[in-house]
Amino acid sequence: MNTAAAQTTTLQETTGWFSKSEAWLDSKGKGAWIAAMVLGFIFFWPVGLALLAYMIWRKPMFSKSRCNGKTHRHYAYSALKPSGNSTFDAYKQETLRRLTEEQDNFEAFLRRLRAAKDKAEFDQFMDERAREAEAPRDDISPLDAEPSRPQQ
Repeated sequence: MNTAAAQTTTLQETTGWFSKSEAWLDSKGKGAWIAAMVLGFIFFWPVGLALLAYMIWRKPMFSKSRCNGKTHRHYAYSALKPSGNSTFDAYKQETLRRLTEEQDNFEAFLRRLRAAKDKAEFDQFMDERAREAEAPRDDISPLDAEPSRPQQ
């Protein structure tokens, strides 16, 4: 146990600020890398250029984006593919049918909710408009109160 702890301590001591900052940027995601590169260009352009070259050389920006599309298509295909176990396939089909039905019911609920909100907003607008029409107009502008001048 002492050797494992000593190796871990030695590894932590040997990792420099560069490795720590790289790990920190990786944990924050692509946005942190891009922000660091932009700030590097703003403050001292060779730093930004070095970060850009490192990002391209390391390919953290490009490696994940190509795999995600294939992974999603693979899962979508495997969800519809029969497994060979008829009981499981029946259960899966029933679960997918139930989930589709629940999704349709929820979307119908959202449509009704939006329609009710729109109706309430419209009714409020019409009430305000009716109140404005019924209110006496004391603030007649001088232009409206001027008698028409005779033409010469």
